[in-house]
Amino acid sequence: MNESQKLHLRSAGYQRSIVVDDDGSKYVDRQSGTPFKVLGTVLPLAPSTSDLPWAEENLRLCGCSREQLVQRDVNDCPYCDRRLPAAAEAPGNAG
Repeated sequence: MNESQKLHLRSAGYQRSIVVDDDGSKYVDRQSGTPFKVLGTVLPLAPSTSDLPWAEENLRLCGCSREQLVQRDVNDCPYCDRRLPAAAEAPGNAG
């Protein structure tokens, strides 16, 4: 079981993004020297049996004519730029 939570970080200087395990460390961009800022947590939320952020249980259909799969935690579809409705509760997390 994966006990650590993954975080999505972005540097302010060069707009670099990284995904790291949350261990309380401070991360700094090597090239710009600017600290990374937390954008959010990556699904699946810890603790989880999966370590794959793009696992089937973490995706949903956009609903546009392209019927693309998007991550459950995004607000706007990256394919059609439409606002997505709130995601339903993830399987296994209810109650």
